[in-house]
Amino acid sequence: MGGLIQYLKDTREELRHVAWPTQTQTIVYTLLVAAISLGVAAYLGLFDFLFTTGLSQLVNNLPAAAPATRKTPDADTPNTQP
Repeated sequence: MGGLIQYLKDTREELRHVAWPTQTQTIVYTLLVAAISLGVAAYLGLFDFLFTTGLSQLVNNLPAAAPATRKTPDADTPNTQP
């Protein structure tokens, strides 16, 4: 139990030595992170839209493939296989 109390005291003492940012720095960094996040989201969203639209146009402009037909032997044709 004494080890835990000493750990908490040491932790509290170390936190006193930390150079905490000012309120202005915190606000500026928060706004900077938000702006960069929105910029990256817009950048990725734009390329997603462009690639999706381009691929959709490409697929829609491909010629339609004819359905595959399976040829079945006629009942009147004799089976020549052994």
